Amino acid sequence: MIRLERVTKRYANGTVAVHELDLDVGDGETCVLVGPSGCGKTTTMKMINRLVEPTGGRILLDGDDVTRIDAVDLRRRIGYVIQQIGLFPHQTVADNVATVPRLLGWDKRRTRTRVGELLDLVGLDAATFAGRYPSQLSGGQRQRVGVARALAADPPVLLMDEPFGAIDPITRDRLQNEFLRLQAEVKKTVVFVTHDVDEAVKLGDRIAVMREGGYLEQYAPPADILGSPATDFVADFVGADRGLKRLTVTRIDTSLLEQPPSIAPGASPDDVVRAGASSGSRWAVVVDASGVLRGYVDVERPSVVKRLPAWVDVHSTLKDALGQMLLSDAAWVAVLDGERYLGVLTPDTLVDAFRQSVVTAVDR
Repeated sequence: MIRLERVTKRYANGTVAVHELDLDVGDGETCVLVGPSGCGKTTTMKMINRLVEPTGGRILLDGDDVTRIDAVDLRRRIGYVIQQIGLFPHQTVADNVATVPRLLGWDKRRTRTRVGELLDLVGLDAATFAGRYPSQLSGGQRQRVGVARALAADPPVLLMDEPFGAIDPITRDRLQNEFLRLQAEVKKTVVFVTHDVDEAVKLGDRIAVMREGGYLEQYAPPADILGSPATDFVADFVGADRGLKRLTVTRIDTSLLEQPPSIAPGASPDDVVRAGASSGSRWAVVVDASGVLRGYVDVERPSVVKRLPAWVDVHSTLKDALGQMLLSDAAWVAVLDGERYLGVLTPDTLVDAFRQSVVTAVDR
């Protein structure tokens, strides 16, 4: 959807903000630009919608050279969300969201319907919020309105310049989760600027790590950035705790799950003891005929079925599994697909899964 070919931005005083940058962003993909101050990430993003004009190279939007498109028309085709949000204070929420549809000449009924759809999409009840003014909203609510406004004309591309940077950590985490939910639904092509590595890892399909002067150091999925930094700069930038960060992007590999002995509901204490003895395990899981986990039993108290100490969904990350393990002070965490039991992760298998993911990244 977006292609940058040797894109350069050089200012009149000779300063080079972006140096011959090559970058591809696939349709429906979230590309996160990350790097220290002065690395050209915001300049790069602004060149895509020509708020900053490139001085060299080409920028293609769905195959069209953006420099050959009228700048105003181009910007109406691209949603834009900034940190300060930029809502018009004298207009209601509904009027703010309707800004671009009005400029495009949409009729009132179509515009009103679209505003209602978008407010619902970003989690704001239209009946409650449409008539309010920005001053009557919290920071998180204003940011949601900003996202709704950017999506109003259903643009194929969304540019987001540190949109959650000025919000408290709790609200920021909620907005990040809301963004992931929205993106799964609307599947826009997103270029997202942040200085926060954790945010980049959480939100990006691919991360572009840039250094001062607008040089691209590495462009890869988050797991590869964390597991196999291409340069010393990337390794230093993502931090010495990149191993812990990698837990957040490493999904559970079901082939590495342990399979402790299992017994049916209503099994006798002797059955429990035999199951434990045959496997050398001190406990067994209770699984019914439909594969649903009903609890577990300790071979030392084989007549007592205990509640599940910790569990995660199969689509969770290793960080989720470790968190549940620590929170519950449990020696293992069950992995479920819906209600169906798949196996367990222990500290040893969790470490093995992490090591395997690093090896995979290095091989790539």
